Amino acid sequence: MRTEKDFIGERQLPDDALYGIQSLRAHENFPHHSRFFEEWYQAMGVVKHACYLTYLSFSRAVKERGMESRLPSPLIAPEIMEALIQAAIEVSRGEHFEHFIVPALSGGAGTSINMNINEIITNRALLIMAHSIGDYNFLDPILHANVYQSTNDTVPTALKIAVLNLLEQLEEEINFLRAETERLETASRNILRIGRTQMQDAVPSSYGILFSTYSEALSRDWWRVSKCFERIKTVNLGGSAIGTGLGVPRYFIIEAITHLQELTGLPLNRSENMPDATANLDSLAEVHGIIKAHAINLEKIVSDIRLLSSDITNPNDISIPQKQIGSTIMPGKVNPVIPEFVISCAHQVYANDEVITSLTASGCLDLNAYLPIIGHCLLDSLKTLISADKTLKDNLLIDLQFHPEHTAQKLWKSPSITTALSPYIGYYKASQLANEMKNTHSDIFTANQRLHLIDPEKLQDIMRTENLLKLGYSLNEL
Repeated sequence: MRTEKDFIGERQLPDDALYGIQSLRAHENFPHHSRFFEEWYQAMGVVKHACYLTYLSFSRAVKERGMESRLPSPLIAPEIMEALIQAAIEVSRGEHFEHFIVPALSGGAGTSINMNINEIITNRALLIMAHSIGDYNFLDPILHANVYQSTNDTVPTALKIAVLNLLEQLEEEINFLRAETERLETASRNILRIGRTQMQDAVPSSYGILFSTYSEALSRDWWRVSKCFERIKTVNLGGSAIGTGLGVPRYFIIEAITHLQELTGLPLNRSENMPDATANLDSLAEVHGIIKAHAINLEKIVSDIRLLSSDITNPNDISIPQKQIGSTIMPGKVNPVIPEFVISCAHQVYANDEVITSLTASGCLDLNAYLPIIGHCLLDSLKTLISADKTLKDNLLIDLQFHPEHTAQKLWKSPSITTALSPYIGYYKASQLANEMKNTHSDIFTANQRLHLIDPEKLQDIMRTENLLKLGYSLNEL
């Protein structure tokens, strides 16, 4: 065991732990089970790497101008910075994540997140330089690992990097899902079905039309998600505590974003009003509102499919793939587990949206102390939707089966199909035919044979698939 001290007191830590006393205090103070997202952890490594590269270039500029004597403390030795860079790169690759012990939910606006990263990087750099873990007289978590940085600029910047990376993945998954709905749209273009409004039979439609509505909704989702990049590409790195850059060289503030752009390949830029970017998190709430719209569309799609495949419409209109047994007591039962999973995912996103909305509004003056939970909920929703999109495509839509003969039989027996005759025989005669179908449980052709309301050949022509599905009618057809 090793001993570390701060102004509050001292604590014992395992000799091989890369975390330090500040991380341990946070771990004890915030006893929450939720794990911090590794994507955010890795992004913190990238931000630290960019800051260290900026410091190296700043040091060179100071030396070239012979201005070292103007600094309040000596420049950090290049070999120390190189060790910090190597450690930061390792963090950006997800290494040493087991030493990140701060939970997802924490107080302090992310200070514990930043300090856990600082301690991991510091102690890893000490090992790289053949020093003992905890030798902070040589390499300090604040003076060196946190040089010219604040929790309030590094942590939100890292969050936005993590969000942008996940948005790219979500955009890709939405496209894959949309391609699958478009395939089903084409495959079922001429498969008739009864359109339904308010859970009741309506007018004729097709599965192709139904899936075209899903494709259009997913297209809007893709467009909206692609626009999210513009909403959160602006960061406050270099802004220090409240965005004014107090205590940070102007050179560092200007150059840090360039290194960050190069390391991430993302279209990041520095906010023109860094106090605003530090105090207000409404852009995160906006992005979450956009991805919530995608969750809404997913729930609508799978709810429709679950209904159409249910035993309530027995024999069902469509069949979904059987993925696992559905009961430990009822033999042979199979449940719509994929739609249920996707609906559950959607409601998790809705719940996250409530948290983000409430706590984004709870920011006070120059800083929002609830960034850790806001960021966690946003990342959770992104990862949840990525998973939902994947399983919807791979485990439901790919093996979806239609039953055209069954749906056609139901269509001919549905009184609502008489709506197609209104332009030819009028509303009241069409209603008479519909009532005959209801009372005798017969199809439209048999009922018309009894009532003789329209020429049978004309009826057959009207009931052709292409005529039922075309846009409206022309007066020349009457």
